[in-house]
Amino acid sequence: MNKLNKSKHLFLLYSIILILMALSMRSTNNMVVTTVPLLSKYVLHFSYVLTALVTAIIYLGTVLATSFLNPLMNSKLRKYIFVLANFMLTIFLILYYISNNISVFIISFLIGISYGIILPNIITSASLYPDSTGRERLLSIYSVGLSLSLVFGPSLESFLLTIIGYRTIFLFFAPIGIIGFIASFFISFPENRNEKHGASVKHNKGLWTSILTITTYNVPFAALTVFLAIFAETRFHVSSFMAYLPFVFFFTVSFFTRIYLSIRPIKNIRYAIIIAPAITIMALILFPFLPNYYAFIAVMMLLGIPHGSIFPISTIEISRGSSIEERNAINSYFYSYNMSLFMIVPLLFAIIIPYIGFQETFAILIIPVVISVLIIIKKYWKDDEIFGINTRRYKNTF
Repeated sequence: MNKLNKSKHLFLLYSIILILMALSMRSTNNMVVTTVPLLSKYVLHFSYVLTALVTAIIYLGTVLATSFLNPLMNSKLRKYIFVLANFMLTIFLILYYISNNISVFIISFLIGISYGIILPNIITSASLYPDSTGRERLLSIYSVGLSLSLVFGPSLESFLLTIIGYRTIFLFFAPIGIIGFIASFFISFPENRNEKHGASVKHNKGLWTSILTITTYNVPFAALTVFLAIFAETRFHVSSFMAYLPFVFFFTVSFFTRIYLSIRPIKNIRYAIIIAPAITIMALILFPFLPNYYAFIAVMMLLGIPHGSIFPISTIEISRGSSIEERNAINSYFYSYNMSLFMIVPLLFAIIIPYIGFQETFAILIIPVVISVLIIIKKYWKDDEIFGINTRRYKNTF
């Protein structure tokens, strides 16, 4: 009984640390990747392509860190670098306040490296929890923490934009970065002498199913992250506050979706992989036909459902399809792929906009969503280890 109570207390403590870490990391990260484009466009007066390029530089730094730095570090070195990255993150937020047309690229690259070290290591730490039931619950709780931060961050920024400008926003988010720096000391990195690196995990089915699954949402979301507020200002001629407000509704729906999934974890995820992309496709089809700003908010709320479900599903696929020894390398490659999407998609999006317009460019993002779902069905649909029900995972639930 004492052992069970100790296990529950450990689980609760680690859940709180993960939520604090997620709150700091994701709220500042979302602020950076959504506000740097606005700073670039409306303060530094960049073109659409240069605006997308600044954001791409952030993700380039993240890709380099997740692909080449993180997979090669042992747990002891990873811990030191993880804490340092959280500290430097706060410094870079302050530096954005004094940035200019040149330094904004340098700061963006460096903050991208910091996020590339922080992001995969949080999820790796959660996925190394010894109990399989607790592990999947921790992953769901971490996803809830991410969504909570994505409600808190945009809500705070929407309010602040009524009284301050885009440049000053970065100063107000610096204290939130300090929370992550403090919490980073309590994130554990268990030593694993058999940990696998590099090419040995590149054919892992957990990695590939998670990549295909996340593609169904992160392709359109990558474009939305950079261009949602700009689209709202351009299309509906609203204020900066109103242009940013759809993020709040979007992430609120995502938050409640993840709350539901943390209470009732998905056991058989086959149907979720069909339903979530179907909602994404439906919403993207509606973009060219939006009659007004309020219809736009409704569509963004609809998109919050797949945003809230696809990431938890992807992390569960990695957990089910990989061993503990493979986990760090797979999470690093998974995040590297995601950041590559966020680097490439907005640039392509910016290039296409002048030829067919904002709404139509959003609509063509349906194509990679459909292709990804078809590949999942063709190659992995019958894999019960990844997509089926493993009843052993759901016994003795906390």
